[in-house]
Amino acid sequence: QQTLKDKKYLLVLDDIWNGNEESWEKFLLPFNHGSSRNEDNNINPVLRLSYHNLPSNRKRCFAYCSIFPKGYGFDKGGLIKFWMAEGLLKCSGSDKSEEEELGNEIFSDLESISFFQKSSSYFVMHDLVNDLAKSVSGEFCMQIEGSRVEGIPERTRHIRLSLDNLNCADKLLESICECKGLRSLILEGKMTMLISNNVQCDLFSRLTCLRMLSFRYCGLSELVDEIGNLKLLRYLDLSYNRFTTLPGTICKLYNLQTLLLKGCDKLTELPSNFSTLINLQHLELSYIKKMPKNIGKLNKLQSLNYFIVEEQNRSVLKELEKLNHLHGRIHIKGLGNVIDPADAAMANLKDKKYLEELHMNFYKRMEEMNDSVVERNVSVFEALQPNSNLKRLTVEYYNGNSFPSWLRGCHLPNLVSLNLQKCGLCSHLPPLGFLLLKELYISECPELKRVLPQHLPSLQKLEISDCNKLEECLCLEGSPLLENVSIKNCSKLKRAPLPQHLPSLQKLKISDCEMLEASIPKGDSIIELDLQKCDRILVNELPIRLKKFVLWKNRYTEFSEEQNVVNCTILEDLWFDLRGFVVKRPSLDLNINNSLRSLSIRGWDSSSLPFSSLYLFTNLQDLRLYDSPQLESFPRGGLPSNLSRHKISKCPKLIGSREEWGLFQLNSLRWFTLRDDEFENVESFPEENLLPPTLKYLYLYNCSKLRIMNYKGFLHLNSLHTLDIYNCPSLESLPEEGLLHLKSLHMLSIIKCPLIREKYKKEGGERCHTIRHIPYVEIDRIS
Repeated sequence: QQTLKDKKYLLVLDDIWNGNEESWEKFLLPFNHGSSRNEDNNINPVLRLSYHNLPSNRKRCFAYCSIFPKGYGFDKGGLIKFWMAEGLLKCSGSDKSEEEELGNEIFSDLESISFFQKSSSYFVMHDLVNDLAKSVSGEFCMQIEGSRVEGIPERTRHIRLSLDNLNCADKLLESICECKGLRSLILEGKMTMLISNNVQCDLFSRLTCLRMLSFRYCGLSELVDEIGNLKLLRYLDLSYNRFTTLPGTICKLYNLQTLLLKGCDKLTELPSNFSTLINLQHLELSYIKKMPKNIGKLNKLQSLNYFIVEEQNRSVLKELEKLNHLHGRIHIKGLGNVIDPADAAMANLKDKKYLEELHMNFYKRMEEMNDSVVERNVSVFEALQPNSNLKRLTVEYYNGNSFPSWLRGCHLPNLVSLNLQKCGLCSHLPPLGFLLLKELYISECPELKRVLPQHLPSLQKLEISDCNKLEECLCLEGSPLLENVSIKNCSKLKRAPLPQHLPSLQKLKISDCEMLEASIPKGDSIIELDLQKCDRILVNELPIRLKKFVLWKNRYTEFSEEQNVVNCTILEDLWFDLRGFVVKRPSLDLNINNSLRSLSIRGWDSSSLPFSSLYLFTNLQDLRLYDSPQLESFPRGGLPSNLSRHKISKCPKLIGSREEWGLFQLNSLRWFTLRDDEFENVESFPEENLLPPTLKYLYLYNCSKLRIMNYKGFLHLNSLHTLDIYNCPSLESLPEEGLLHLKSLHMLSIIKCPLIREKYKKEGGERCHTIRHIPYVEIDRIS
């Protein structure tokens, strides 16, 4: 504000039209007063005007958002549910779907004037907008941080309580119990906190006006019966708690619209009379093993993320019959327990026109597969035809030998994503014909032999993995929009023709497909090329826009002509494994590549690296060298000054010359890893002034001859945070004097170092007192 004060600006209003003169006068009013502020606060008048021009229902919804702290990320659907619970979306009718539509409309309006801003998968409010919300809500909304309450105004109706001190929960909640008119209470804690049953009883007995209650991450192992006193409650979030059961009195919350039980991994079932919650619209579950009786009576449900068919109640799937208002996503587990296809048909998935995503899990306990069981599985799957509006489908653990007839574009014309996992008996994937399909995933289908030609003109992403009998994959033709192709661990795959013209292809990964014969498509669009254990791939030409190139364990990969990686002028990541190369390998003469950020080389068979001026790679941050027994030294000039990660593994001659590395001058180095394995080059480490004072993480692995940790090499490591020592069986002691000087050392991990285990163990170790100043010590995974 100080920077902008008294400055003049030209404001250009583009494509804005309003014929109402009064509206324009209101709009111009704050500009006529320059940078003046309201006497009562420091809110920008332009922001305040934006608020005052909102309709009254938008004002109320926005003011409620003052319950969020600055920088808080909130979910659109979650906020709309808050508004609904508080009665801020009242419509003339009683249809709750109308309220939700109004909430979406209001949210979009507030987003359009930048009161809400999209940030990754959440929304946030700018700090100035957050200040405005607090200003207009006044005493109605209150945030409490830490362990003290300075007095809660009588008019306060909405409180968000964030607990840092785990021991103060009861005390704070006792203070809040005095706010008998409270309508919203959001408690954000930690799983290790404890809220006593007495305080719960007091809370639920006195705050009977609550419409919205969130006890997320509060470590509750029990919910008391008095929860049933909150008759007006519409929103209840109990996610990420430890209780094993819910009290039956929760079923007295007849006005409840939203119940969230996500991450309650010890909760296995719901109360038997759960179906009395007839106004429930949103139910989020996880981990339960049994659906509540008569859940089909909750016909107002709009979201139900999880449904399980248990072996003892195979016909429970019929309960889905009348739940035709379900929106969003549902995961149906245990479909392998369904015996009668008629039960599957009665689930009536075909009429659930609002469902966008369906996850079908056919998992069941092992049973002997015979023809009748396989035929039954096919019939059940056939009867589970979803609505044509479905956009995403996942099928998992299906044990039929063919896919249903409705898995075609003519039946699911809106499908954009198909994921087939662990479909154990299907030998081929027929033509699908999904014109809008963008993503196709096929994984762990052990009997799949052929993927027949597909017409998938919108396909952008294809991933096939762990199909060990797959021989032919003919689905890549006719997909000009393909951006990402990944084929992994298909050991018998011989034919997967890659069209030579894929104009949109950006990422190509082929891994563990040793029989696959194919050539890399030509074109400039590929930016990531990852080839691992696929010996019969022909690289005609390295794409000039390549940013990441991985060539790992490919002895026979052919380069059709002299391929020089120097041509890839914007290369950022280069991973090369050159062990056992039988045919001519590409040149690694990178010259000076200022875009290179990460370089990994394995199996280099020369005494020096193929870069004469490595120190001039000014953007190189990560350098890893593996399995290069002939490598003796770094190039003249040393290492790049901006290097932050460095790993050396099984390079005995290079490790033997470590005092010539020049690491001490690398002020950017933060991570260093040394692995010696069966070689005998490291008996004492580190030498004095070997490592730079900026180092934060030091890892020593498999140094079989390492006996001494040189304390002088640690005295100057004032930034060291983590020291990790693994499998150094000859190590006799720690550099105690050096470690005592390291105030920054936070973690010490020692695993498989038998000679020092007894000395430094927490209980009874004769030298354990020398490392007690380190906050976290782990010896053989015992903290």
